[in-house]
Amino acid sequence: MSETQNEGVLITPIGGLGEFGLNMMTYEYADDLIIIDAGIMFPEADTPGVDLVVPDITYLIENRRKIRGIVVTHAHEDHTGALAFLLRQINIPVYGTELTLALAQRRLQEYDVLKNAQLSVINPDRPLKLGCFTLEFIHVAHSIPGTVSVALHSPVGTIVHTADFKFDLTPVDNRRTEIHKLAILGEKGVLLLVSDSTNADRPGFTPSERAIYSDMDAIFQSVDRRLFLSTFSSSLHRIQQFIDLAVLHRRLIAVTGRSMVNNIRIASELGYLTVPPDLLIDPREVKQFRPHEVVVLSTGSQGEPRSAMALMAMNNHAFLNIEPQDTVVLSARIIPGNERSVGHMINHLLRRGARVHHEKNADVHVSGHGAREDLKLMINLVRPKFFVPMHGEYSHLVHHAEIAEEIGIPYENITVAENGDQLLLNPDFCGIQARVQSGRVFVDGKLEMGVEDMVLHDRQALSQDGMVIPIVVLDRNTGKIVAGPDMVSRGFVYMDDSKPLIDEAKEIVINSIDALSEEVKSETETVQEEIRIVLRRFFSKRTKRRPMVLPVVMRV
Repeated sequence: MSETQNEGVLITPIGGLGEFGLNMMTYEYADDLIIIDAGIMFPEADTPGVDLVVPDITYLIENRRKIRGIVVTHAHEDHTGALAFLLRQINIPVYGTELTLALAQRRLQEYDVLKNAQLSVINPDRPLKLGCFTLEFIHVAHSIPGTVSVALHSPVGTIVHTADFKFDLTPVDNRRTEIHKLAILGEKGVLLLVSDSTNADRPGFTPSERAIYSDMDAIFQSVDRRLFLSTFSSSLHRIQQFIDLAVLHRRLIAVTGRSMVNNIRIASELGYLTVPPDLLIDPREVKQFRPHEVVVLSTGSQGEPRSAMALMAMNNHAFLNIEPQDTVVLSARIIPGNERSVGHMINHLLRRGARVHHEKNADVHVSGHGAREDLKLMINLVRPKFFVPMHGEYSHLVHHAEIAEEIGIPYENITVAENGDQLLLNPDFCGIQARVQSGRVFVDGKLEMGVEDMVLHDRQALSQDGMVIPIVVLDRNTGKIVAGPDMVSRGFVYMDDSKPLIDEAKEIVINSIDALSEEVKSETETVQEEIRIVLRRFFSKRTKRRPMVLPVVMRV
């Protein structure tokens, strides 16, 4: 391997190629290895019981002595979410902008790795030396402040890793993509460009983040009742516009959802958000004000089952509810795979009598990623000899490769790679020359519970803690319990000797179902998930064990 490494830079996508999320790339020369980003992916409907998906970092563990550090390009979870998983196994220096590291610290603290983490704030105007690599940072416009592209000056030439970007000429924070830095790099000579492909299938330029302001202003003007705005908690430019509009239209702001509350607090403290303190109210106080005096900022734009907006849609939130003629705005792109959950949530919001605006029926969202013309401009500025598309499903990578060829990069100088492909780069060649282990690790509750295969996870869980199968029969029309709950245990407890524990568990199931609204009870998968969560929490607290809980909900 060392002989091959001496021939050039090895580039290994650990995650993020052929998928949305899990972004992680390594650049390696001789005995120096640099990681860029460590992202997660949220579970889909076909991975029940999974809380997070992180990249398989076997290759990094095998080469841990070479790692000089990890650079995090921005604070979105698909770029920072796996940091705790990585640092738990390899304690290495982490570099990022001030906001990026501040927002990442919450998850590191949650998983008890913050106290030993080596976090260093970068100055985007100063180069960073890591082993044989000298890193130069270029500020780029995205949907969150503090986003940077990275130029890696290596022994074989310069590599530009764009991260997520677009060319926003009127950004909310007035910090434009540093086109001059990209142009200077292009003048000096760039060997390889590795570029974001998320919107490679979308024509034109991506509009400015400010493009939604007038449409959102019109919504504020037309609404005389309560207004609920849901977006990603990390979309700080979007949140700033919502705050500005609330000020303009004299509405108080209530913030709900833990990540939304935390991110607004941190960004405000660091000066990345301007929030008039006398404008904020506790969500519990919303009912004390007239409907036209309040706007609620909420998480849950993707219909996540236990998010604030999803709970409100099901009329199951502790103290917020949607009333007829209220207006809900889902100001976010529906991530592929989330269409069903978002659709269910919209249906329930409509049942509440709400007016719902989303990206398919209103101009309430604009992407933070560049479209085809943005991607062409990046290539023309950097003028690389070789090109590798990243970030996106395989079709997006192919579209981006076609764009690069249209610009004039020879076909043989373009490589469409996938996770685990290892590319060799030198002044005369760029292409796949090996494969390394890669894949997904499914995380169930705790980071140390990560497994590479769901079947393996099931076997491990069953062998350690057994399983419990709660069975309940609900009335098809009312959702009321008509039979059960019954409990079946295998490898967890002996039923005859644990009657008090099982009876208490049955009572918990009954109470949790009774507490659900009729609409929630009509969603079998939601009821099953609620049973799974309450029983896992109960058994963990009472027995210090975590049996696999497989709820069965039938209807008659």
